[in-house]
Amino acid sequence: MYEGQVSQVHRISRRDFVSSMVAGGIGAAVLPDLAKGQDAGQTETRYIAAYDTESAACLAACSMIAEVHKRFEMPATFFILGKTLDANPAEYRKLLDDPLFEIASHTYTHQMLRDNVFCGPAVSMDEKRNEIFKGKEAVERVFERPCIGMRPGCGFDNALKGEPQVLNLVQEAGFKYISSLLWGPDYSLPVPLHEPFSYKADGFPDIWELPGHGWHENLLKDHNRWGPRRLTLWPPPFPEAIPRGFCKTPKDEFEVNKVFLDKALETGKPFVSLIWHPWSLAKFDPDMKMLELTFTHVQKTGLKPCTYSQLYGRLSGSAKSS
Repeated sequence: MYEGQVSQVHRISRRDFVSSMVAGGIGAAVLPDLAKGQDAGQTETRYIAAYDTESAACLAACSMIAEVHKRFEMPATFFILGKTLDANPAEYRKLLDDPLFEIASHTYTHQMLRDNVFCGPAVSMDEKRNEIFKGKEAVERVFERPCIGMRPGCGFDNALKGEPQVLNLVQEAGFKYISSLLWGPDYSLPVPLHEPFSYKADGFPDIWELPGHGWHENLLKDHNRWGPRRLTLWPPPFPEAIPRGFCKTPKDEFEVNKVFLDKALETGKPFVSLIWHPWSLAKFDPDMKMLELTFTHVQKTGLKPCTYSQLYGRLSGSAKSS
């Protein structure tokens, strides 16, 4: 969710509510070995720290974030907006060009690739092409390595299902995975623990959807200045992950994170990844205590850290399991 982005649609429909709830994770194409969960005290559940890096304030924030990651030896995926990257290319290269980190695209200027009830209508096909291609080009030019993944701005409640023209652009650009399923049914929060799936049903079997989970953490703190907002489902799938009010401390935020980490582990989900924004994390918690609490818990519980590209390699068979 882009810093300062405000709602453009005030009435939320309840379209596909029942079918969405029945469909659950929309994950029919998940590989069986990843979905089995724990065995003899071991877990195959991956944990991915991921950051939507999208505004000027993210550069200083990423410096603090990277330090914590290196201290914990915790990998991460940074989805970086091309426009943000082009504003400080040398600085981002110096900061994030590390084997721990995957650099992926967050499009070029955060325009919508399909309609989003909170963030606005989709742009034209020419603009979508520009967002997809220029975002990828910026990452590859600055970091001089392949960019195989993209997270569209804001994300959607049905990923890119039913959008063959957009998927064709994604394929033409050379992306291997997208991370666009970032809302629950009918644009609700928190996001359930959706599982990965391929876009085979849309005619693109080689493109994988790797969702995000939980809350857009900036909304937990009212950093977008939306105030009270109708976001949750009734009955809620994760009542224990719905705080009574906006988070006030890093521990408050960690306790929300913990619900999703523990549930993913208990239910043997393939992976869990929360939706974080560097600008918002630094504004709320400049000492990054929440990251320390979360990473300590990940290591204690035995979740296996990786990046989105490593998860894609495991799912697609293009890389050996780790």
